[in-house]
Amino acid sequence: MNHIKTFVLLAGLTALFVGAGYMIGGPTGMLIALVFAVGMNLFSYWNADKIVLRMYGAVEVDAGHPVPMVRQYVADVEDLARRAGLPRPRITVIDSEQPNAFATGRDPTHAAVAASTGLLGLLDRDEIRGVMAHELAHVKNRDTLTMTVTATIAGAISALANFAFFFGGSRDDDERPGGLIGTIALAILAPIAAMLVQMAVSRSREYEADRIGAEIAGDGRALARALEKIEAYARGGAVNVEAERNPATAHLFIINPLSGRGGDSLFSTHPATHNRVEALLRLGVSQATRSRVGTAVPVGDGRRVGPWS
Repeated sequence: MNHIKTFVLLAGLTALFVGAGYMIGGPTGMLIALVFAVGMNLFSYWNADKIVLRMYGAVEVDAGHPVPMVRQYVADVEDLARRAGLPRPRITVIDSEQPNAFATGRDPTHAAVAASTGLLGLLDRDEIRGVMAHELAHVKNRDTLTMTVTATIAGAISALANFAFFFGGSRDDDERPGGLIGTIALAILAPIAAMLVQMAVSRSREYEADRIGAEIAGDGRALARALEKIEAYARGGAVNVEAERNPATAHLFIINPLSGRGGDSLFSTHPATHNRVEALLRLGVSQATRSRVGTAVPVGDGRRVGPWS
């Protein structure tokens, strides 16, 4: 089903891209946009994960990392991947004060997860496991292809619309329908259309990833606590600089990196955090029933003696 959704999404965004080309340059512009869109779709399929990781300066880490909290993070992601029946993903860290995380990759074999230094420093171990289990749930559900490709193409549509606004209104002839008014309308409406597609893609998937992530980690309450902490910290002013520069990628993160908040409405990239927390608590996953067989490092009880205990 996700492959079908990805195909429909790519077709819709390609149509939007081609329509923008027609508004800017008429039939010639439409043909150029079509060729460019097909090439971009193929490139996005194979390389979108690398683009996003490079965009955020993600650094791959392993069990030999010199920082204890990073080694612990690696061990837990590896354990959670085993619990989920997934291959070991590429495990990366991004240097950002804002606590947040995302997953990317076209399929479970080529998946990568990223956590910010802010997240590793803010949350306790059970909460970090809850967050990373959520991201692995996206991998397991094969959401990452759709979400990553959406980010790439939505960004391209916004860039094309800006190009239309600055360079497409200098002439008005039969080759370019709409003229200056059409160009202005395109510059306004195309980014909005791309944004709406992003939002529709991400909201429903977050609830399902929360549910499956709670099952993988064995504790929905830890993820609920993590979501509340991440939102409160982001709302308090911690800025994700790269996310602000690339808003088309906002839906990739576990919490909206642009504002730290969201609501269940047409214009939100994420479900409202309090709704997600309530849904997790309703799952009623008992911490006493969690299986800790096979954990690479013993998991704490949620209480922190120091920054990392």
